[in-house]
Amino acid sequence: MSEQKGTYGAENIQALEGLEAVRKRPGMYIGSTDVKGLHHLVWEVIDNSIDEHLAGYCTHIEVVVNKDGSLTVVDNGRGIPVGMHEKLQKSALEVVMTILHAGGKFDHDTYKVSGGLHGVGISCVNALSQKVRAEVRREGKIWRQEYERGKPTTAVDAIGESKETGTIITFWPDPEIFETLEFKYETLANRLRELSYLNSGLYLNLRDDRELDENGNPKQETFFSEGGLREFVKFLDESRTPLIDRPIYVKAKEDNVEVEVALQYNTGYQEHLFSFVNNISTRDGGTHEAGFKRAITRIFKKYGDDSGLFTKAKVQLSGEDYREGLTAVVSVKVPEPQFKGQTKGELGNSEVVGIVSQCVGDALAIYLEENPSDAKKIVEKVIIAARARDAARKARELVQRKNILTGGGLPGKLADCSSRDPKQCEIYLVEGDSAGGTAKQGRDRNFQAILPLRGKILNVEKAMEHRIYDNEEIKNMFTALGVSIEEKEGARILNIDKLRYHKIVIMCDADIDGSHIVTLILTFFFRYMRPLIENGHVFIAAPPLYRVSKGTQFQYCWNEIDRQAAVDGYTVGEKAANIKVQRYKGLGEMNAEQLWETTMDPDNRVFRKVGIDDAHEADRYFSMLMGDEVPPRRAFIEANAKYARVDV
Repeated sequence: MSEQKGTYGAENIQALEGLEAVRKRPGMYIGSTDVKGLHHLVWEVIDNSIDEHLAGYCTHIEVVVNKDGSLTVVDNGRGIPVGMHEKLQKSALEVVMTILHAGGKFDHDTYKVSGGLHGVGISCVNALSQKVRAEVRREGKIWRQEYERGKPTTAVDAIGESKETGTIITFWPDPEIFETLEFKYETLANRLRELSYLNSGLYLNLRDDRELDENGNPKQETFFSEGGLREFVKFLDESRTPLIDRPIYVKAKEDNVEVEVALQYNTGYQEHLFSFVNNISTRDGGTHEAGFKRAITRIFKKYGDDSGLFTKAKVQLSGEDYREGLTAVVSVKVPEPQFKGQTKGELGNSEVVGIVSQCVGDALAIYLEENPSDAKKIVEKVIIAARARDAARKARELVQRKNILTGGGLPGKLADCSSRDPKQCEIYLVEGDSAGGTAKQGRDRNFQAILPLRGKILNVEKAMEHRIYDNEEIKNMFTALGVSIEEKEGARILNIDKLRYHKIVIMCDADIDGSHIVTLILTFFFRYMRPLIENGHVFIAAPPLYRVSKGTQFQYCWNEIDRQAAVDGYTVGEKAANIKVQRYKGLGEMNAEQLWETTMDPDNRVFRKVGIDDAHEADRYFSMLMGDEVPPRRAFIEANAKYARVDV
């Protein structure tokens, strides 16, 4: 047989040694190489310090963003061991830093519970960093070793003496791996705040040496909580009106699994459930969430049945009715957690369901017995939720039935595109009929659809669900996009199998009213169409703010810096009087050709992709900005006033 191109033989098999596999496929270990993956490195280092706290040795953790772009994590734990590893004949520090699946997490005498279960955390950080410096204070000395892209460049040397203990890790992310190298202060602050609530009594300090105030002092915050999860729930619910006076708190232990839960009901209509395993956020839920939900349904159903309240109400109840208006944090400590993937998004331990259900159920039953007034308020809210859910179901079915009867039910205002390939198609949700008309004239009809929205859509944060389906603009979005809400196993999910456009672009005026409409639409998407955001389908168009011209020459400008640069460019050696600056207050001020070339042409346009970096913070901000409570919103505006712009 003749040799063919593409022969597959033994020479094609690669055996990656050590940390080469991590560098070859970083996404397998940290999820991605974007900004989320970059911050995952920080979480892996901090997790090690948190594990020292859980073991009872660490009380202070400091995170420092350095001027040169590196990041340092300091703790006062026991310090990584530096003695000789008998089997590998290397310092234990070098073993931990350079070998996958090496560490104290597999020894239950060292760590009873651990977030960094897989033993790849710090070695992954080392592999994906241009440079790492590890300093250990232990055994009366200061030890140091340095690495480049996972490989040691120095020995483990004693460089000084110290009576303290602890570990200092400084790393420089590798530009060959990551798309961005800039750490976000708010992302770091949100995680440290979260960890302070999950670990009451632990001090966490964040300092950013990149940003100095007028006195030359770096920006910094210290996070500390005595109340733990109780304070966490109050923080999450600060922009909502509580239904009961104080959070219900549960703390128990069974079969070496520690269960800690805080929950509070509010007058709102959304469920806010956040869960953690060994301090790791489990955004996809898992068996601990299932156990919590089982307990809520079981105990409140029994109380409502025993009290006769459900019988009088004559309403069919579902599991989600018991959780409407509920904000809860579920935190468990599991000796041997089984996660799905290194990024630990979902807990799989089957035994945890029963443990959490029993612990939460026992405590909740006692609470309801001792607080009959609160119990009655909650049960009455459950009944209202059940009635509203039934009304919402009928409203959804009515909308979907009309769509079927009208042969597809596409809104009359929709100017559809000719392509039927969702991957190629994009839809613009445009503020107002006037701008919508201009967009229809300027678009590429092959792949761009236009749906004008009249005025401001309903604020879904303040509305019961069945009212949402009465709103004409929201109904038009559902039908145009081809998505639907379905009930499966007692939960409502968004079915996006028939999504007609893979790019959904919100295009509003670049003024305060336009920003408000964008926020209203994003609130709707976050609450009722979140999978569209999570799957990367939602974008915000960025029309230019200015058109600077001189004679026949002109430039579009998206911000003040661009505008000033354009003006300066036209005034070199000439008079400024001939320069015209047009401020676009709305999309309607552009003609169709201008709107196309600045905002809709794929070769020139600027889009901002909508994503969810932190679901907890996103949830809190939407509730704060669009909810009923004024004081938190006022405080937010005052704190961020320096970033605001005024339209004149």
